[in-house]
Amino acid sequence: MFLHGFYASGQCVPAMALREAFAGRAEVLTPDLPMHPKEALQAIRELIDREKPDLLVGNSCGSFYAQMLAPVVGIPALLGNPHFRMSEFLSQRIGEHEYKFPRKDGNQHFIIDEALVSEFAEQEAVQFKNCNPYYRDRVWGLFGEQDTLAHFEPLFLEHYNRSFHFPGAHTPTAEEVRTWYVPLIEKLLQEYPRFTEMDKKQI
Repeated sequence: MFLHGFYASGQCVPAMALREAFAGRAEVLTPDLPMHPKEALQAIRELIDREKPDLLVGNSCGSFYAQMLAPVVGIPALLGNPHFRMSEFLSQRIGEHEYKFPRKDGNQHFIIDEALVSEFAEQEAVQFKNCNPYYRDRVWGLFGEQDTLAHFEPLFLEHYNRSFHFPGAHTPTAEEVRTWYVPLIEKLLQEYPRFTEMDKKQI
């Protein structure tokens, strides 16, 4: 399951590149995420319970959600350029905006306001509460060396062990997804298949 960034949708470039890369081998779920964090987390959780994916892959805000949910639902995760301080990012962008990619509900407009910033701040305060040693090797980070928006590798490494780099920006191109994301996804799935109930009992 791919979780897109804040301004994106399930039709964004990384999502489409992953679907193409795994065509005929695996289904890649690329849902449109709600704007509000609690709603997004609930929607993702419901989709996970229904579809039972083997892996979470995120970009930016999507990685923020993936990190919080992975240890809860027992699924390994690859966090692409995770943004762990969305409230800071959004507080500088108060006002009306448009999504960068089409959304299935047809609504391309949204508003960032102080209430939304506060909602993200509330989630940030508890985002690492479910971290524990069992998951340190099961959540990987992938960081673009030209990323100008998120610089959270040091914070990531306070909680997790596996960090990788690619020579790209905050949002990967389709070619970067194929070159860097896909091999790590394959390796992560091979090393840590979906957790069993026995795994969960060890937590």
